[in-house]
Amino acid sequence: MPWFPSPWALLLAFALDLILGDPPSLPHPVRWMGRAIEVLEPWFRKIPVNRVLSGACLTAVLVPGTFVLAWLGLQLALLIHPWLRFCLEAIFLYYCFSLRSLAAAAGDVYRTLTTKGLEPARGKLQMIVGRDVAQLSETGVVRGTVETVAENFVDGVLSPLFYAVLGGAPLALAFKIINTLDSMIGYKNEVYREFGLIAARLDDAANWIPARLSVLIISLASWLLWGRLQSSLQTAFREGKNHASPNAGYSEAAFAGALQVKLGGPNHYQ
Repeated sequence: MPWFPSPWALLLAFALDLILGDPPSLPHPVRWMGRAIEVLEPWFRKIPVNRVLSGACLTAVLVPGTFVLAWLGLQLALLIHPWLRFCLEAIFLYYCFSLRSLAAAAGDVYRTLTTKGLEPARGKLQMIVGRDVAQLSETGVVRGTVETVAENFVDGVLSPLFYAVLGGAPLALAFKIINTLDSMIGYKNEVYREFGLIAARLDDAANWIPARLSVLIISLASWLLWGRLQSSLQTAFREGKNHASPNAGYSEAAFAGALQVKLGGPNHYQ
């Protein structure tokens, strides 16, 4: 089986994402990943080693396991019929992208803010960010929305595409389990600071190249829309490294330069 996905499977996956988004009623591999993490975490915490190592063991089981299961599924589909493999590959890739759901979530915050006011908009924002939104002003809600779009453009669109091109649907799904692990156990709090350390570091490493590629893509879009190529590039390369995250700052700074707004600053997390 070739490592590289069919270009048509990639196009079909993007088309499905743009048309269907993230329907909650359909079976969803990423939700299964989250459920697997919930089920396995207590078991790995019982391993008689330090928390960093037990969390690393959980990551070491789930990431290769996801890759192998996806690869075996595609191999089995190929044995049945090449078209079945093509369709399964497109479906796997479709579940890796979240372009429409990201745009819809951000648009929902904007519509709520403009029609219902600040407090309902805070509630909508809380659904897509990890920060505490209780004290955010209208400007803070807008800033939080733009920042999460900038960051999740990498996590939800560019990184899955990058790994799909490198290693097909199995590698794209392996990235998704890395990203899901980070979102569930990669917190810097008492419970997860040690247990989720390796998952968080692996997510940083996996997003390192796509985050920097995002600067070029965002800047090109800025040039096509508003002629702000230089502003986006300069802001990204000057300010991107000044973020607490080794990756999020680059896409956020590129957005800031493209939109000519200020992003970043202090946030509070529960």
